Amino acid sequence: RYYQDQDNCLRPDCDSYTREKVYAQTPRDRDGRNNDSERRECPEQDQHSSEKQQDAFGGSDGTDSVLDTSDTTYIEVLGNNYKPKIAAMPSWLPKGAQSSANTERLTAESQLILKNNGDVAPYTSEPDADSILILTPLKNNAKHLARYFALLDKIRYPRNRISLAFLVSDSTDNTQQMLVESRQWYQEKAPVEVRFKRFEIYRQDFFYSLPRSQRHLRNKQRERRTMMARARNYLWTRALQTEQWVLWIDGDLEYYPPNIVRDLMVHDRDVIVPNCLVRRKAPQNRWKHSVYDRNAWQETPKSLNMIKKLKEDDFLVEGYKSLKTHRKYLDNFSKNETIVPLDGVGGTFTLVKSHVHRSGVGFPAWLFQHQVETEGFAKLAKAHGYGVFGLPFYYIRHVVG
Repeated sequence: RYYQDQDNCLRPDCDSYTREKVYAQTPRDRDGRNNDSERRECPEQDQHSSEKQQDAFGGSDGTDSVLDTSDTTYIEVLGNNYKPKIAAMPSWLPKGAQSSANTERLTAESQLILKNNGDVAPYTSEPDADSILILTPLKNNAKHLARYFALLDKIRYPRNRISLAFLVSDSTDNTQQMLVESRQWYQEKAPVEVRFKRFEIYRQDFFYSLPRSQRHLRNKQRERRTMMARARNYLWTRALQTEQWVLWIDGDLEYYPPNIVRDLMVHDRDVIVPNCLVRRKAPQNRWKHSVYDRNAWQETPKSLNMIKKLKEDDFLVEGYKSLKTHRKYLDNFSKNETIVPLDGVGGTFTLVKSHVHRSGVGFPAWLFQHQVETEGFAKLAKAHGYGVFGLPFYYIRHVVG
């Protein structure tokens, strides 16, 4: 087995490092009531607390410890006990229509549609409650797979609710062979409680070659990110089945907290990302952390004014001194801004409600509002009426490079 516990190389080497305390939300069914039949089968769940999260890289800050989920604003597939309620209205309805005090705003036709939904509910397929599909596109990633599975093994979430799907593209190393052996171990040789619900491997080559020395050149970003968008779209359209959540994870992350899945889910957002950092050696043998994922940002008045002056086919990309976009990154927020709306996201660790993808929101391989791939995905999601958010003080870590 390639994937032994590499705990020593995953922990931050900071003096003030502390483990996070976790708040886990009890699952609810779609009309907001507690659903005992769908409780997560995890013996640790009742031990989780709603204490503020501890900064895994020194210092502390908290996100909201209690989230009121009684105001459910969407429904994916109707349950057998469905009753037309404002709490089950789609998230794209006007805010006024989501208030129980304004049900009269619904047209007679809309009320008939809701009644019809309730009538056919016993005959519809339902999503697997609290199920999650983890998606990871890979290219020549063999040297990082041991750490990838070591981190995955630490995730505190029921294994029978987790499905994995990988897309291997244009690889010339042992990535695919290692995945095949991993699948054999997890799904055939490992104890039942360690097995995933699904473990799928796809291969789709785009025959796109870019020397590693040119990977971060600004004039190569549009074609490179376009190919990444094609890979992501191929993966989610092939792999997504009945899962309720989709989680995009980079294949070369260095660390994330074991409770991160529940910590992100509890915010109940359509799209949400943590703050992805990278660490480098600093003087006196200390570590210096900086933001790695500059694709997670919020527009500012200055950036919007800049966009107005762009040509239709101008492509925007972050992280280059030669291009000032004037956007606000996750390290630019104050300590009391624990969850913030975003206009762009990266793909290092991105949790998405599956109905966002099912409604047609993918990763643009063309320019959409001057963006492609993950930033284009965020722009497209917002154009569809979905919420995109980030957690400035919830940290994960990426390898250097």
